[in-house]
Order: sequence, then structure tokens, then C-alpha cells
Amino acid sequence: MKRLRVLVSAYACNPLATERSYPGEAHLGWNLVQQLSCAHDLHVLTESYNRPALENMIRRKKIANTRFHYVTLPSYFNFFLNNFLGIRLYYLFWQVAAFFYARRLCQNNSFDIFHQITFNNDWMPSFIGAFMDVPFVWGPVGGGQKIPRHLYAELSLKHRWLERIRNFGQWFWRSAYFRNRCARRASAILVCNSETKSLFVKYNTHIYFFPVNGISREEVSRETQKAEKGGSFTVLYAGRLDGIKAMTIGLKAFKKFSADFSRSRLLIIGDGPEEKRLRKLAKDLNVDLATHFYHWMDRKGLLNKMRKADVFLFPSLRDGGGQVVVEAMASGLPVICMELGGPAFHIQEGWGFKIKPGPIEQIIGEMTEALRRLYLSPRLKQRLGRKARQRSEFYFWDKLGRRLLQIYDQVVG
Repeated sequence: MKRLRVLVSAYACNPLATERSYPGEAHLGWNLVQQLSCAHDLHVLTESYNRPALENMIRRKKIANTRFHYVTLPSYFNFFLNNFLGIRLYYLFWQVAAFFYARRLCQNNSFDIFHQITFNNDWMPSFIGAFMDVPFVWGPVGGGQKIPRHLYAELSLKHRWLERIRNFGQWFWRSAYFRNRCARRASAILVCNSETKSLFVKYNTHIYFFPVNGISREEVSRETQKAEKGGSFTVLYAGRLDGIKAMTIGLKAFKKFSADFSRSRLLIIGDGPEEKRLRKLAKDLNVDLATHFYHWMDRKGLLNKMRKADVFLFPSLRDGGGQVVVEAMASGLPVICMELGGPAFHIQEGWGFKIKPGPIEQIIGEMTEALRRLYLSPRLKQRLGRKARQRSEFYFWDKLGRRLLQIYDQVVG
């Protein structure tokens, strides 16, 4: 394949992937840009807060054949939109600014492909993709996943209203001219879960499953778990402490499980608005002494915690990707998750348990039973963990990079 000139939009593209830089999206943006730069010449539009980290990588020669262009909005936009109306509206205006920047770039450069990598939701249009006359690759895209209505009862009143507002916003933007033009014009749409794929079928036959999550070869654990029975047993959750993550369900399942297996403990890693509620629930369930809360930590610290745990519990009700699930698999952990969104794409019976989104009591019962089986059968735990680690190799960044290059070949071919 010939070397292409590629224009990339990656609002989040940061090798540090700190909490402030939207770590999941930043990790995706940086790693896919790195992979593409090995084969093509890139011009990357990104938000200016990424500049210090990216310029450091350039000085250290960690990336080549890439020129970054830093797009930002005036400070009053930043203050008003980010602080009062949220990042999504800020990003919408940022995309408009990126479109005009891209149009100026095209006056002096001819591009073979435009690829919008981050941020991506199926209902959020790409203005460059919709209006620039160049083959357009969109994704990986999420956003199609929804919380089943009967599980709203597990959310706080505030989060129920936020879900309703989100659903209305999605309906509005999916009906908008810009979004539909974007979907029609895309030469390839990469989707990260089956719910999102179903929303694009009527627009585009060039749809590919492509995860929003990846892992480096160095991050995959080569250790084997000890096959001990009757010893201490560590259940781990990591992620934002948000209502949609449904750790209230996870705590209730842990309560039932630990009633029979007292040498178990639950680690909850992350920050967010639900922390106070979860701490109170742990106390009300009388599992507060066995439940340990940790603040958000970097990838190295998180992976170290994972490698010392026995099982990863991730009861999220609405997760498009689920990077942390891939990290748990790479750490050799069996995963218990809901059969929803991105986690359902990652997990199969051979290396974890997927819980169908039935009634809440049924979900709690099935999670409890999965924990019980793993506790009572160290061989099962070890076998699933080994298979999970093997499956995580599917997510190596260089493999995903080769897959993306094959899609580019089909687009320009």
C-alpha cells in the first residue's frame, strides 16, 4: 500500500492519559496515531491541553511522520461551556473550529483520508467528515448502548434524570441533518459494540467491529495465578464511581457472597459522585470492614492491583468500550460483567461470566453464584484467567494498527 497523507481529528490524544485528559479516549487517540504514523504521513488536529505531553514525545522521538495542530476555543468558551454546560457542548463547538482549521490546511495540502478517532458517539456528528470532500473513516464509534428501563430503579434520582436527558439528546442529534449526512458520507464506520452497529445499518454497508480499547504487549501479565482453596479472596472493581457503573449491584452481590465466605474482600478503585452513596451502602450492608476504597490511580498502579486480585467485577449498565475490562483480562483475571455494550463484546464464556440484564434480584443472584464458583474452584479461576490473558492479545495495539491499515486499504482501493 502506498504511503498516504492522512488528516486525523483526535480531540483526546495524550500519552499520559491522566484523569484530566479523559484517559480512555486519550489512550485510544495516542496509540492509534502512533500506529498510523508507522505507515502514513499524518496531520493531527487535537485540543491544546494535549500539547505539553505530545511535544515531549516528539522530543523523545516516540513518534515520527506526524504533525500536530492544536485547536482551542477562546477562554470565555472554555470557562462557560466546560464549567456550566459540560464537555459535550464544548466539544461540539470545538469541532466547528476544527472544521475551519482543516479547511485552511486543505488549501496547502491534499489528503487521501480523513479519520475522526476521538471523541466519537453515534449521535455526535463530525463536521469535517460531513462537509470535506475526502474519503472519511469514522470511529471507533460507540453511543448506541442504553440502560434497560427496568434497571433505572438502581440509579439515584439525579442519574435517572440524567439518563432521560441523554436519551432525549441522542434522539435529537440522531434526527439532525449534520449527523445523518456524516453517516451517509462515511467510507467506513468502525463500531465498538453491537448496539451501535444496529444504528448505522441503514446508512452504510461498510461497517467494521473495532474496539475502542487496546493494550501494549508489556502490560500483559505473564504470571500464573495460585490455585489455592479456602484462602483469602479478592474481588476488584475499578472505574469511575458513577451511577451507570452500578456498583450498588456489585456491593449487594458481594454481601451475599461474603456471608458464606468470610475471608473475602472487595476493592473499589476510582473517584466520582457515587462514592458517598457506596460507602453508606457498604456500611448498611455490614460489609464496610471488608470493603476498601482507593482513589483513582495511574495504569501502572492499577495493573499491579489487578495482578494481586482473584476476580474483576464490573456491573456497569452502560459502557460503550470498557478499557478496564481489557486491562483486567491482560492481568489474568476472570471477569464478571453485564451482557451489555462493550464489556459484552470483550467477554465470552471461556474467560468470564456475562450476566443477562434481567430483574435486579436475578442479576445479584447470578453475580453471587459466579463469585461462589470461582472461590470454590481455584482450577476454574486459573483456567478462565489464563484464557482471559490469551484473549487480551487480540487487543495489542500493533494488531489493531494492522487491522486499521487494512481498512484504509479498502477505503482508498
